Amino acid sequence: MNEPRDVLESFAVYRVGGAVRDARLGWPVTDEDWVVVGATPEELTERGFMPVGRDFPVFLHPVTHEEYALARTERKQGHGYTGFVVHASPEVTLEEDLARRDLTINAMAEDRDGRLVDPFQGAQDLDARVLRHVSEAFVEDPLRVLRTARFWARYRDLGFVIADDTKRLMRRLCDSGEIGHLVAERVWQETVKALAEPRPIAYFRALQECGALAVWMPELNADAALDLGEKAMARLPAGGEPAQWRWARLLEALEDEARDALCERLRVPNAWRDLARQVARTRAFRQKHDDAGLEGADVLAWFDAIDAWRRSERVEPLQRYLALEAPALAECISKAWQAAIEVEPRALLEEGYRGKALGEALAQRRLASIEDVVRLYKL
Repeated sequence: MNEPRDVLESFAVYRVGGAVRDARLGWPVTDEDWVVVGATPEELTERGFMPVGRDFPVFLHPVTHEEYALARTERKQGHGYTGFVVHASPEVTLEEDLARRDLTINAMAEDRDGRLVDPFQGAQDLDARVLRHVSEAFVEDPLRVLRTARFWARYRDLGFVIADDTKRLMRRLCDSGEIGHLVAERVWQETVKALAEPRPIAYFRALQECGALAVWMPELNADAALDLGEKAMARLPAGGEPAQWRWARLLEALEDEARDALCERLRVPNAWRDLARQVARTRAFRQKHDDAGLEGADVLAWFDAIDAWRRSERVEPLQRYLALEAPALAECISKAWQAAIEVEPRALLEEGYRGKALGEALAQRRLASIEDVVRLYKL
């Protein structure tokens, strides 16, 4: 452990949670969290720590700027993941602090000398590759449903499973309606994290099994939507933001109304919504080509649909997306785009076109240049 001892020498300090878990798994440790036992907020601030916790006592170390939390307990009072009363005092023990955590693999700690403190057999579950709840208090926090699903998305390829009893508690949180008390922004935050994990589909499958998907993402819970999304999400174009593309591909087979309703419910950021819409329109364009062949007017309509004339940066990534499913079509699109953008409005202005006539002439010239390319490819 590299925890500096100068300002904390007189207190019991433990590294806890994810850093302990991931170090034992051989997984990259990106953040370290610490718990201080036997201290008060005043004692930490006197040593230069800066308080940052709004709902519970968390402090930044004056040298390393890592987070240090006072040992605390929580008592449920109200709905949702925020409905807790936090109690922190020097009398709270490390074991009591660990007992409030969600999963046994997250309820381990190490002392200053690296000795493991593991009152809930998290190391045993880590070796057995099991995600298991610490206690029945799991059902007090609906956010734990999403967190458990997200950890499964992270570790499923290592052979992890969710314990049957934990699945039971996840279903209980959904059946009771408690899952519905989460705020949309928190659900989306966990979903974004899950989309960045090695096996994101596991997150959605876990939510489907316990009933949370039907509450928060019913569009993906209907018919074969998740099956189609899984197949599409497994294939991503090179470059770009992987999580954002995974979301777009997950939703690409949904109808426009269903996709828009889902994004609105989760308060999805505009950039994510736009990409999902563009990918859906590109999928529809590809399917039309597969069913009826390619016409120059179809290509022009697709350029219009993705707002390519004003947002030219959209063309290349969507062309790479097309290349995954229809390489020849993608090549044709690339050539057609290069031909279309060579038609410049300035040249038409010099010919005397103005107003509506200018727009019509520009579209006709672009269409003619696109059709020349399409004829060469004979798609």
